Amino acid sequence: MGSPVDPHANEPERPPAPRAAEPTREADAAFDDAVSPYRFVLPDELVARYPPDVRGTSRLLHVPLFGGDVRHERFPDLLGHLRAGDRLVVNDTKVLAARVQARRATGGKLELLVLEPGPGPVRALARPAKKLKQGDRLTLRAGGAATVVDESVEGVVRVAFDDDPLDVMAAQGALPIPPYLGRDEEAVDRERYQTVYAAAPGSAAAPTAGLHFTDPLLDSLTAKGVGITRVTLHVGLGTFRPLRPEDLARGRLHQERIVVSEQAAHELSETRSQGGRVIAVGTTSCRTLEGATPVGARSPEPCDTVTDLFVQPGYRFRCVDGLVTNFHLPGSSLLMLVAALAGRDRVLSAYQTAVHHGYRFYSYGDAMLLL
Repeated sequence: MGSPVDPHANEPERPPAPRAAEPTREADAAFDDAVSPYRFVLPDELVARYPPDVRGTSRLLHVPLFGGDVRHERFPDLLGHLRAGDRLVVNDTKVLAARVQARRATGGKLELLVLEPGPGPVRALARPAKKLKQGDRLTLRAGGAATVVDESVEGVVRVAFDDDPLDVMAAQGALPIPPYLGRDEEAVDRERYQTVYAAAPGSAAAPTAGLHFTDPLLDSLTAKGVGITRVTLHVGLGTFRPLRPEDLARGRLHQERIVVSEQAAHELSETRSQGGRVIAVGTTSCRTLEGATPVGARSPEPCDTVTDLFVQPGYRFRCVDGLVTNFHLPGSSLLMLVAALAGRDRVLSAYQTAVHHGYRFYSYGDAMLLL
């Protein structure tokens, strides 16, 4: 497969930026000025700490992209907003049971957050990572061992498990549910922190807009003539790190692997040629589509590559006409992506409405439709 044409593809190759020294007060102030318009006050009780009792019953806030009042609906009402010939694009990544407990030879405990499925040595976020050295042997809590292949870079090491990494995670790993849930993984998360169409193991977090979909709703969409296309973005380390000044300075984000198959590219090209709309399910699908669509084109090329695309206000969308998404953290790059599509003032106004009406926020929370 070929690689997509990136918005910076015609720029001359630049040497990597040197590692920044301590941020200056001026840089901090500039970062604050850029991010503060995307901050908002969220009452703690609106953070959804568990999924709804029944998948697919969440609320849906419809925000028309071309004017008109927001509407309070239920997620199955999505069906009424789509028409034959439209195409939903979902991210079929599967969340890894990536949290693996281990001990160093000295007896010190540590946790490995595995960032890749393998085979072979894999990258993992080690907590703590400071004392790990190349060649260190780690004993896994539930049996087996691993060897540190490369020392820590910003907390990330490369480790070689004695057994297949997927087997290790299946046997003793825990799902890396978000820290803002304020709890450890529970039995409900094994089912509900995966989409019903999850197929490609590789993520350290769920593509949460997809958690609302059920098989009956997907069947109803197909029966109506709405196409469903699968792409893949493996959610990586960046999801655990806040937006940084250097991200804004570069205009680029952390890299994540994206895959658009020949079949997916063909389906999207056909949708475009027949006048259908492309609606991304989640910011991960949106980032995949935009990262894989060449400048001047309206549909993606097949690819298996990485993207560091940073979609923020001022960005001109190439492929995506609408978005299904959850409510995001204040000051996050995900909120900036949504604002790039619908406008900052309109999105923040919709968030205020959602807070006022008691919508549930974040991974297990309610949804928005921007269309």
